[in-house]
Amino acid sequence: MLSVLLISISFSEGGRTPVRAKNGMVSSASKLATEVGVETLKQGGNAVDAAVATAFALAVTWPSAGNIGGGGFLVYHGDNGHATSFDFREKAPIAATEEMYLGVDGRVVNNSNHIGILAIGVPGTVAGLFKAHQELGSLPWADLVAPAVALAREGIPINYSLETGFARSANRFRQYPSSAKKFFKTDGSFYELGEIWIQPDLANTLDLIQNNGKDGFYKGENARRLADFMAANGGLITEEDLASYEAIEREPIRGNYRGYEIISMPPPSSGGVALVEMLNILEGYDLAALGHNSADYLHVLTEAMRRAYADRAEHLGDPDFNESMPLSKLMNKDYAATLRASIDMNEKSDSSPAEFAQAYESEETTHFSVVDKNGNMVSMTYTLEFGYGSAIVAEGGGYLLNNELGDFNAVPGLTDNRGNIGTTPNLVAPEKRPLSSMTPTIVAQNGKPVFATGSPGGKTIINTTMQTILNIIDHGFNIAEAIEAGRIHHQWLPDFTSIESNTISVDTLRLYEAKGHQTRERGSQGAAMGVYYDRDTGLFEGAADSRRGDGGAVGY
Repeated sequence: MLSVLLISISFSEGGRTPVRAKNGMVSSASKLATEVGVETLKQGGNAVDAAVATAFALAVTWPSAGNIGGGGFLVYHGDNGHATSFDFREKAPIAATEEMYLGVDGRVVNNSNHIGILAIGVPGTVAGLFKAHQELGSLPWADLVAPAVALAREGIPINYSLETGFARSANRFRQYPSSAKKFFKTDGSFYELGEIWIQPDLANTLDLIQNNGKDGFYKGENARRLADFMAANGGLITEEDLASYEAIEREPIRGNYRGYEIISMPPPSSGGVALVEMLNILEGYDLAALGHNSADYLHVLTEAMRRAYADRAEHLGDPDFNESMPLSKLMNKDYAATLRASIDMNEKSDSSPAEFAQAYESEETTHFSVVDKNGNMVSMTYTLEFGYGSAIVAEGGGYLLNNELGDFNAVPGLTDNRGNIGTTPNLVAPEKRPLSSMTPTIVAQNGKPVFATGSPGGKTIINTTMQTILNIIDHGFNIAEAIEAGRIHHQWLPDFTSIESNTISVDTLRLYEAKGHQTRERGSQGAAMGVYYDRDTGLFEGAADSRRGDGGAVGY
């Protein structure tokens, strides 16, 4: 069975040396899911087939973010030059309202936009995977879901990440009988390292999807059961919400940086727009001459981040509700030159809380990258929002539900220096998709994909992805070195720079802070996954970020 995959592969668990292979590569946060993707390639599947199989497997093996109860984005670039993207972001239910989370004082009640059943958006993952497969897949749909069914039904060994993740979220799971049933043994005790975790309800739901495609999730037994569960617990999602959900194929964001083509996700992702805006600003500097992670280098990165994140807050949201978003302006080279001219190399700029701020966005997401033997690439990021999403398991369905509606601006007009934001483009509305930072990206040259990357990490995703790209293009790092290098993050407000512990020298920090920057040390930022096609050697390279230790890059 595919739940136990012992195949002839090249494998890497992270580090500064990439794994290399001749026929294809998958890099994800879960070794088991990665192996499912590679086995799909070995069976003659293309990059989209492998992505679909990997995504369903992650819903079993990486439940903190891998999902069928959440949503995300997929970017594709074929070796023939064709590039496209698929938006399967969650939607607000039809019954949602702009002020649904507010009390009589006009403030959010009990953090209900993030916690509880009202935070759950209409899931999009199954619809997105199905649409991508319809458009670009080659193997039968059922064959791609089968490995996940087997993993759920036969069980997977509890590893360190699962053991500790379950323990950290135990109190959340215990609030809901359906969640306690999934994440605890029948006697109420924790699963321990090495024990086999079987997910029969999830296996049955995946079986419905395997045999009925998208309709197995959005219509029939699962839809009725989920709608009944929502109604019984005060939720808003109905059978109509589920039946009407559609994933959308969108024209990707396209930019150009030092002769490379940047292909990324358009709104409702803010990632592609902000990424291209920052790269346009930075293209005016000789970053290699500044030196990787020098004080001046970190300064110009920070100032580019500051400006792009301010524009993100002011302008971006669901394109189906915001037709006048100035995307062309934000990604224009002349506009970038104007922003660059406002950067003082000796002093930081100010971020004014009187204008805009950034809504909270959880860092618990997952990303994977795929390249097949023909050089076609997929970059996909999807999420439940918080780690384990809402912590609410759909009763009888065995899958976790997201808490993605917390990515909307909850209080119209309220913007302050604590991180609240009330700007119009991202306010709640029926059937609207919340703004996201997920930034699945493929970099191409002369119409041919070169590398694919992305990361989890909430608001940090865009900056992690940008720094990975700069590390390869400007500094000549291989894919593994690019992913492992130290990272910084600035998101305009609050006005400080987070810096990964022990990655920047004390002397460099002093020079950087002398320009006026406030810094905060943090643990790891993101968990990038990447694949690279070296067309000179004909070899594929892959790397999985060691910041999350259960991932792996696998090739054959």
